[in-house]
Amino acid sequence: MDTEIWVEKYRPRTLDEVVGQDEVIKRLKGYVERKNIPHLLFSGPPGTGKTATSIALARDLFGDVWRDNFIEMNASDERGIDVVRHKIKEFARTAPISSPFKIIFLDEADALTPDAQAALRRTMEMYSRTCRFILSCNYVSRIIEPIQSRCAVFKFKPISKDAMKRRLIEICEKEGLEIDDEALEALIYISGGDFRKAINALQGASALGQRIDANMIYQITATAKPEEIEKLIETAMKGDFLSAREFLDSLMIEYGMSGEDIVSQLYREIIGSKLDEAVKVVLIDKLGDVDFRITEGAHERIQLSSYLAYLTLIGKKKKSKGD
Repeated sequence: MDTEIWVEKYRPRTLDEVVGQDEVIKRLKGYVERKNIPHLLFSGPPGTGKTATSIALARDLFGDVWRDNFIEMNASDERGIDVVRHKIKEFARTAPISSPFKIIFLDEADALTPDAQAALRRTMEMYSRTCRFILSCNYVSRIIEPIQSRCAVFKFKPISKDAMKRRLIEICEKEGLEIDDEALEALIYISGGDFRKAINALQGASALGQRIDANMIYQITATAKPEEIEKLIETAMKGDFLSAREFLDSLMIEYGMSGEDIVSQLYREIIGSKLDEAVKVVLIDKLGDVDFRITEGAHERIQLSSYLAYLTLIGKKKKSKGD
């Protein structure tokens, strides 16, 4: 019985297998050819291949001894100055095995405190002859300038639809799954460019049967269908506040969605809608306020109901103007 997590099972083994980051891979292959790399800084959204690329780079550089010369650490677990002074420094000062240097991969480096980053900068300088650092972060602005200036910066972009679709079809073929175009589009929609999320959703849906459809994807990921969110907006803007509120309640109960999930999908649908640009600006401005209040701990049902009420008022104003 195959019990492996698919995210790990289909993790790229070499740089050639990394999906959707062609420009990044092209530059990194140049380092592999020269058998030398500078300190690297990978930044980008979650699930775009930063960790997978780091491991693939180590495999291509070191071959069979890559595990002896590569260590992966997560800065969000231990983010203080002690982890830099002890754990990282201890590994950096030991000699590499059958290689001129070793690699320390520091994931979520933007979680390190400013003091820890200052200590890390000094460690990067002291052991640069025998140790290279790869720092991974979601927000490069949270990395102090002295570290950024010591690294070659690589920006990872969300995985494109075509690249994601090709890889998902390949995984389905290897796993013996039947998947239609609507289900693939649903996977791409719920992932938002996060490949890890798409693969996890696909594995979750595969537990329900060999034939995958869009409904399974939305149920597994607790995501409303785009047309349902669109219907919610239209109902409110037609002036039918009570029907819109009932529809919102049914969505939250049926899919088990949180207030933040609803806000995120509302944002995507408003951006992609055919509404006038001036109306979109007003609606998103108000949605930002709702998102902030929910994040700060306000009652999500009340906040979302207030947003539907706002949509209703906007819709009635448009009607009164004869738009």
